[in-house]
Amino acid sequence: MKRSPLAMLLLALLVEAPMHPYRMQQVIKERGQDQLVNVAQRNSVYQALDRLVREGLARAGETTREAGRPERTVYEITEEGSATLRRWLLEMLPAPAREFPEFPVALAFLAMLTPPETRHLLDRRIDAVTERLAAIEAQAPPGLPRLFLLEDEYRAALLRAELDWLRGVVRDLDDGTLTWDLTLIQETLARFP
Repeated sequence: MKRSPLAMLLLALLVEAPMHPYRMQQVIKERGQDQLVNVAQRNSVYQALDRLVREGLARAGETTREAGRPERTVYEITEEGSATLRRWLLEMLPAPAREFPEFPVALAFLAMLTPPETRHLLDRRIDAVTERLAAIEAQAPPGLPRLFLLEDEYRAALLRAELDWLRGVVRDLDDGTLTWDLTLIQETLARFP
């Protein structure tokens, strides 16, 4: 099975305890792990779990039914699922993945905007990143060992680095160190075809 952050997270949850998909989704949100994987669509967990079952990494266990609730199947991890989770972890930690975030793509096309437009948009990004950083820093329960906070610590470090960089770019836009116009763009295109 192709490795995915959501599949990895679901397998890790099943290592903790067998559970039904709805509970998995609740735990992901309660722990703030919905910032690590995309579970915005309710079906995401169910579809990923179906793939894990098809690949033999998880299996259906007992089915329960509470009064007034739909039937719920509890899933558990298989030995192959545990081995796969471990292998994925061993592959993911040492090697940076090829990821394709949107922000660097937008930066590549700043010449399509004016410096004042860019500055305004980067100010808005600074506000959004500052809010995101504050949310990460506020969510850790007191006394939780650092081992369980490393992903948040890493995300916060990246956001702090982004904030420093963004503020530097805004300073350069303000003092004119970074600027462009149509002439600069045309000369650059002619010089670097």
